Amino acid sequence: MQKDFSNIAIAGNPNSGKTTAFNRYTGARQHVGNYPGITVEKKEGIAHLDGIEVTLVDLPGTYSLTAYSMEEVVARRVLSEEHPGAVIDVVNSGVLERNLYLSVQLMELGMPIVLALNMMDEAKSKGVHINTERLAELTGLKCVPMIARKGEGLDDALRAAVELAKETGGRVAPLEISYGTDIDLCLKEMVPLIEEAQLLTKYYPARWVAMKFLERDEEITDRAAKLNPELAAKLQAKTETLTSHLQKTAKTYPEALIADYRYGWISSILKNGVMKGADDISHEDRVAFSDKADRILTDVVMGPVILFTVLYLMYYVTIEVGAIPNEWLSGFFDWLGGTVGDLMGDGPLKSLVTDGVIAGVGGVLGFVPLIMIMFLFIAVLEDSGYMARVAYIMDRVFRFFGLHGASIMPFIISGGIAGGCAVPGVMATRTLRSPKERLATILTVPFMTCGAKIPVFLLLVNIFFEHNRPLIMFCITLAGWAAALLVARLLRSTLIRGVPTPFVMELPPYRYPTFSGVVIHTWERTWQYIKKAGTVILAISILIWAAMTFPSPPAEVEEQFEVNKAAIEERQATGALTEEEAEEQLTELENSDLQQHLLNSFAGRLGTAMETITSPAGFDWRTNIALIGGIAAKEVVISTLGTAYSLGSIDEEDVSLADSIRNDPHWSLATGVALMVFTLLYSPCFVTLMVIKQETAKWRWLFFSLFFNLAFAYVLSVIAFQLLK
Repeated sequence: MQKDFSNIAIAGNPNSGKTTAFNRYTGARQHVGNYPGITVEKKEGIAHLDGIEVTLVDLPGTYSLTAYSMEEVVARRVLSEEHPGAVIDVVNSGVLERNLYLSVQLMELGMPIVLALNMMDEAKSKGVHINTERLAELTGLKCVPMIARKGEGLDDALRAAVELAKETGGRVAPLEISYGTDIDLCLKEMVPLIEEAQLLTKYYPARWVAMKFLERDEEITDRAAKLNPELAAKLQAKTETLTSHLQKTAKTYPEALIADYRYGWISSILKNGVMKGADDISHEDRVAFSDKADRILTDVVMGPVILFTVLYLMYYVTIEVGAIPNEWLSGFFDWLGGTVGDLMGDGPLKSLVTDGVIAGVGGVLGFVPLIMIMFLFIAVLEDSGYMARVAYIMDRVFRFFGLHGASIMPFIISGGIAGGCAVPGVMATRTLRSPKERLATILTVPFMTCGAKIPVFLLLVNIFFEHNRPLIMFCITLAGWAAALLVARLLRSTLIRGVPTPFVMELPPYRYPTFSGVVIHTWERTWQYIKKAGTVILAISILIWAAMTFPSPPAEVEEQFEVNKAAIEERQATGALTEEEAEEQLTELENSDLQQHLLNSFAGRLGTAMETITSPAGFDWRTNIALIGGIAAKEVVISTLGTAYSLGSIDEEDVSLADSIRNDPHWSLATGVALMVFTLLYSPCFVTLMVIKQETAKWRWLFFSLFFNLAFAYVLSVIAFQLLK
C-alpha cells in the first residue's frame, strides 16, 4: 500500500462534531496519549483514502488560538511546530458565524484549510441554507458540506486536505484583516522589528506575533521575553501605549477591538450571498428543539429531578441487566481456577497461577459486563449533549461550595456519573482559569465513584443489599458528590481562600448519538479497564500473592500439622471416626494450617499489626492488606481479597469471593458499609497522586491528598461501623 507521509490536523470548536469525524476516519486505528510534558490528550490515527494511508492528528477542541487554556496552547503549537500538511476545520453549520472565528485565526496563522461544513442537515432543519461555492469564493478556502455522524462528505474533505497539502507544502499566505487605523498603525511599527530580529518567526508569521502582544497572550510574550528581552520590552511598551489610547478614545482595549473586527469580517462574508433563508423563518421555527427541551431539562426544579432519575435508571439497568453476564463470567473464572488447579501439581507455581493470577485478576475481570454497560450509558449521555446540561444544572450548587461551574466536567469525568477516572478528571481542570478554584477542584475530584471503585461497590452491594442494589449504588454516587462539595467548602474557607469567578458555557444542541460513536467510546473505556487488569492489576496481584505466601511458618508448626493430620487418619483407620467425620476434621485442619501460613506471611503480619488501628472501622487483616494495595489501584481491593480468601481456605467446591465473604462470620452489614465509605473516600490511586503533583507542581498537594483523604475516610468509616454495629 502506498503511504502518504503528510499529517492532516483536524481542528474545531467543542461540540462541532470534530471528534465524531475523527472516529469515523480512524475507527480502531487510533493511538491515544499525552503531548510530551503536557497533560493534554493527544489522539492520532490512520485513515485510508484511495489506496493511501493518511495520518490524522485530532487537535484539542478550542474556540480560538489565544492562550487562555492549555488546549489552545497545544493546538497552535501542533500547527506551528509539528507542521501538518493541512487542516480540516470542522465547523457547526448551524452556528457558522461563531465557529468561523477559529477559522479566521487559522487563516491568520497561514494554515492551508479545508472548511468542513458539518451538521448540514441540522442547519437545513432550521431553515438555514449555506452557499458553499460562494463561501469558498469569498474566503479562498476549499469548502466541503459534511454530516459526520452519517459519514457523508468525510472522504471529500480528507481528499481535499491531502491535495491541498501537496499543493501548498503546509503553508499559505496569512490572512491580513484591517483592525482599524489605531491597531493597523501599531502593527506596522511592530512587524518590521519582529522580522528584523526573527522573533518567533520560525514558527509564526511576524504580524501574528505582533497581534499576540496586543492580545496580551502570556504564552507568546513570555517566550519572546526569554529569547529577546529588549525587543519584548519595546513591543510591550507599544502595546501599553495603544491600550491607553484606546481606553481614552473608545473605552475599549486591543483584544476586544481585534475580536470585533474579526467578527465583522465574518459577518460581511456571510451576508454577501453565503447564508440564505434564515431571515425568512418564523419565530416558532427558529426556536430549536434543543431550546424547547432545555426549558424542561434545565429548569430549576425539573432539571435536578430528571437528572437524578436518569442516574438512577442508569444504575438500575446496569445492575439488573449486567447481573446475568456478571454471574457467568465470575463462574467461568471460578471454574477456570479449579480446572487449572486440578491439572497442576501442588506447590508454589500452582498457588501462583490459581490463587494469585486467576483469583486476583479474574475477580476484577468478572465485572467487565457491568462496566461495559455503564460506559455505554455514559457514551450516550455525552454524545447526545446531555452532559453539558448536567454542568449547567449543577453550577448553582457548585458556586455555593466555592467551586467554579467549569469544575463540574472534571467531576463528571472522574466518576460523578459513575465509571470515570480521576486521572483525566484532574487533567480536565486545565480549563479553569482561577488557580484557587482549579486547586480546590483537583483535590476533590478523587472522591467521585471512578470505574476502579465500582467493582468494590458492586461486590459489597450484591452481598449486603441484594434487594436494593440500584438504590444503594445511586446513594454511593451521591455520597461522593456530597463529600467532595463539603471538602471543597472547607478548603475554600481555609487553605484556598479566594474570590469566585463567573461561569459561562455553550450548550450544544441535542443530537441522536451515532451507533459507531457510542461503540467506539464504550470499547475504548472498556478496553482500558481490561488492559489495566491484564497489566497493572496482574503485576500487583503477583506481588500481593508473594507477600501472602512468604515466609513459610516455622518448621515446628509444619511438623505439628503433619502430626495432627496423621492422628486423624489413624483414628479413621481404627474406626474411631467415620469417613465423613475424618474428612470434615481434615478440611478444618487444613484451613487452620492455611490461616497460619497467611498470618505468618509478610502481608499477614502487616495486616494483623494494623488491626489495632482499623478494628474500630470493622476491618480485619485481609481488608487492611486489600486497602493498602488499593492505593496502587482501587481494583486491587477486589483482587487482594480474592487472593486472600483463595489462599486461606480449602474446599471441594469452587467458592466465589462473594460466597466466601458471606460465609465469614467477621463480615456484617456494618463492615460492608464501612468498607464502601472508606473505599469511596480514601487516598487516590498512585497514578492520580502523581498527576496531582504534576498539575499543581507541588509535592505538598500530593501528600495532602494522600493523608487528608486517608484521615477523612477513616473517621467516617469508623462512624458508619459504630452506628450500624
